[in-house]
Amino acid sequence: MNIHEHQAKEILKEYGAPVSNGVVILSVNEIKDKIKGLKSTEFVLKAQIHAGGRGKAGGVKLIKDIDTLEIEANKMMGKVLITHQTGSAGKEVKRLYIEEASDIKKEFYFSCLIDRETSKIAFISSTQGGMDIEKVAAETPEKIITNKIEFKNDGPNQDEIENIISVFKLDENQKKTASNLVKSLYRIVLEKDANLIEINPLIINKDNKIICLDAKMNFDDNAIYRRPEILKLRDLNEEDPAEIEASKHDLAYIKLNGSIGCMVNGAGLAMATMDIIKLYGKEPANFLDVGGGASKEKVSAAFKLILSDKNVKGILINIFGGIMRCDILAQGVVEAAKEINLSVPLVVRLAGTNFKEGKEILDKSNLKILSASDLNDAAKKIVEVIK
Repeated sequence: MNIHEHQAKEILKEYGAPVSNGVVILSVNEIKDKIKGLKSTEFVLKAQIHAGGRGKAGGVKLIKDIDTLEIEANKMMGKVLITHQTGSAGKEVKRLYIEEASDIKKEFYFSCLIDRETSKIAFISSTQGGMDIEKVAAETPEKIITNKIEFKNDGPNQDEIENIISVFKLDENQKKTASNLVKSLYRIVLEKDANLIEINPLIINKDNKIICLDAKMNFDDNAIYRRPEILKLRDLNEEDPAEIEASKHDLAYIKLNGSIGCMVNGAGLAMATMDIIKLYGKEPANFLDVGGGASKEKVSAAFKLILSDKNVKGILINIFGGIMRCDILAQGVVEAAKEINLSVPLVVRLAGTNFKEGKEILDKSNLKILSASDLNDAAKKIVEVIK
């Protein structure tokens, strides 16, 4: 789960990290009242969307006075920003963040994330702040330093911290601030189940103070049930409506740009299904894992979700029955297909528990269903039939 910059900065403040003062507004009419607590006479106006590249899209403005602030806020509120992370549809700006402007001397990149390959916490440090870290990694990878820390309750030791911040070449006072920042990020990962905390840029201002000038945070969806304080930060305006609907039914669903809808049980099998669709020259319209123990109602909801995508020209169902019984899946598919009046081709591959019973239910449904003997056969058939 992603949160907005202003929310991430509130969490950073809670953990003692150095952050500029700022206020969030949901209406331009709130500006004059809310900025009274800010000490600066210059401001930075930032669109709050769940995507990077806001500055290049006109979503970040340096403002010299209050009158200009109101004018620019009116322009920005409601604007659709298109960045390299939003896709062509872009995202509408529904909230703005106004913070005190900073006089920047140096910019760094700093992040903390879960490294699943080693089961450690990784800190990434770079002197190339303010840039796309992917571009830095591609063009000057030697300027990115990664340090991986073993999980421990008391956090990284002083030697580990020194290694993490050494690339920044800080003075003694700055080192103290940076050391505390490392500890803060580590605690947020452990105590809030954060997957990623990214500060870009981390700056040194004209007073030689370290400040987190921008912040992004992502949290583990699987742990969100035990973090109600994080869940309440969720902004449904930033999420795809289909993915919101999927979450209501505990379905793992991600919308993609292809034409073949997929319903599969198990993430690995879902990835293999998507891969083989691409192998035969088409693109999957979604990732959808109904899980190992899905009910008839859950399967029906999943089927309707796939069909809600107008780009879907055909559906491939690939189920290996273990805990998930093939006859239960078949019942859910038949009910949903009849309710919606299925009008696109449907290819089904069933294997495992009760697959014969499931096939019989599908055969007797009077629906136009193509059976497949294996995954290769299923992918080949759905690609051919939508052509």
